[in-house]
Amino acid sequence: MSVDAITENRQYLTFKLDSEVFALDVATVREVLDFTTVTRIPRTPEFMRGVINLRGSVVPVVDLRLAFGMSATEKTVNTCIIVVEVCLEGETTIMGALADSVEEVIDLEPEQIQPAPRIGTSIKTDFIRGMGKRDTQFVMILDIDRVFSADQLAGLRVASPAAA
Repeated sequence: MSVDAITENRQYLTFKLDSEVFALDVATVREVLDFTTVTRIPRTPEFMRGVINLRGSVVPVVDLRLAFGMSATEKTVNTCIIVVEVCLEGETTIMGALADSVEEVIDLEPEQIQPAPRIGTSIKTDFIRGMGKRDTQFVMILDIDRVFSADQLAGLRVASPAAA
């Protein structure tokens, strides 16, 4: 969905990775969990921290900081797992995303959202749905379906509760 497709006021869950503020459409967020034990899966990409048991379902957990080229997420009192629904090749997959902290749910009107910056042909920014303006600060609104490529997430499909 492009910025042009956002024609009504929407709510976004804001969270921090390092000192940057990101946001996800609340429609994609299932819940926010305190950081819990993550079981590492051998031979998975570095950004794949492992899996958690969420009420009997296996849910993969990814480290968004590593996926965005930052240092690994460190466990603090504010570290949490944002459980989201991701559409992968037409199938819904439930996964967790590590965040340094969850901030708040905000309302943004279409005129408060600008298109993602064009940085050049070699730098991909298609995972950024838009840049929300809140007071004097920009909030990067993520398109969670595009944060990870289909190739990266192909091995995570086991977590889909749709098959359960």
